[in-house]
Amino acid sequence: MENKFDVIIAGAGPAGTATAIVLGKAGLSVALLDKATFPRDKTCGDALSVDVINQLKVLTPSVFDNFQDLSPKTSSYGVQIFAPDGRHVDIPFIYKKEKRCGYICTRWNFDNFLVQQLREFSSVKFYQNCEVTGIQKDQNKIQLNTTHGYFSAPIVVGADGAHSVIAKRLMNAKPDKEHSSAGLRVYYEGVTGFHQENFIELHFFEEVLPGYLWIFPLPDGKANVGIGMLSSTVSKKKINLKDSLNKLLTTHPKFSERFKNAKPLETIKGYGLPLGSKKRPLSGDRFLLTGDAASLIDPFSGEGIANAIRSGRIAANHILECFQKNDFTKSFNERYDKEIYNRLWKELKLSRTLQQLCKYPSLFNFVVKKANQSKQVHQLLIDSLAHIDKKKSLVHPAFYYRLLFGRNSQH
Repeated sequence: MENKFDVIIAGAGPAGTATAIVLGKAGLSVALLDKATFPRDKTCGDALSVDVINQLKVLTPSVFDNFQDLSPKTSSYGVQIFAPDGRHVDIPFIYKKEKRCGYICTRWNFDNFLVQQLREFSSVKFYQNCEVTGIQKDQNKIQLNTTHGYFSAPIVVGADGAHSVIAKRLMNAKPDKEHSSAGLRVYYEGVTGFHQENFIELHFFEEVLPGYLWIFPLPDGKANVGIGMLSSTVSKKKINLKDSLNKLLTTHPKFSERFKNAKPLETIKGYGLPLGSKKRPLSGDRFLLTGDAASLIDPFSGEGIANAIRSGRIAANHILECFQKNDFTKSFNERYDKEIYNRLWKELKLSRTLQQLCKYPSLFNFVVKKANQSKQVHQLLIDSLAHIDKKKSLVHPAFYYRLLFGRNSQH
């Protein structure tokens, strides 16, 4: 039996649910497919940036309002960046002198929350435990063969993550170690020494550059602890990330006291991050890619949820244009690619440059040292979290020249 819809979305993470919500508001019939049964775990850092919260507001007011009531989640008001030499700088989340808040919330809870928001839209049907096993295309439709039968529609959205079946089958997409990161995550309980405002922690060690170890405070005395590093470097240097993580947590003086009575709540989980550090095709005849399937993860921070939601919104609006024009061709869908990169490429490119600069530990140490000495440099780091124009200065040689030879502001 063939199930016919206006749109099929493969993947019910933030990108897929965002796409479904916008299309559901417009009244299109949508099949949202996911191979898992929700709630389900997703190996991730679990940090929801200020940008994620902004994206929820834009998605629909009801989603944002409902998120305020979501529990459990931890409010976080900034980030602590630790340089290789051990110095650190605190960077609060501030925009236009207003204090902002991000959150740490497990993907088990957050992704399930987003899926629950679909109940508002009767035209969206959610199929769990539904794995895509094959794809066929013709001039009039695209068909997905699944463990729940056949689904067909004029257009399909690949929102199925880093190992996207849609991207593999329709674009022959392959992993690229130069533009991906290897990551590990383990949940702990009993970790001590967090910032009083639950700042997330990014620890940059010389042996894992370009990459970092993170510690994010979760509710109920728990923490998300992990490590991420450029895949090409892991391969080239034959680094065992699991051993690196365990060694740092158990022997480094920065952590030995904090983890003295801590206990892991699971075995270490691994995952891959396809980074948005190069432009790729994001669409073709009768399909679009979103989120991790489109490799839109920030190359420096490793954050991908905000861009996943953003790309889902853009994809949905483009699909509405497809139906208006009755045009689902590759040439028309290239407008989607253009819109994505018009909005995201400047920041992704900057983050790629910052990632490359992190290869130089002495430079990293120098910037953090100056940020603690100079209010102007510290303010620049605060502003760069919220303003892409401010972030540009961090990759400009003149910035480092001024740090070397300029007069520090001490007032």
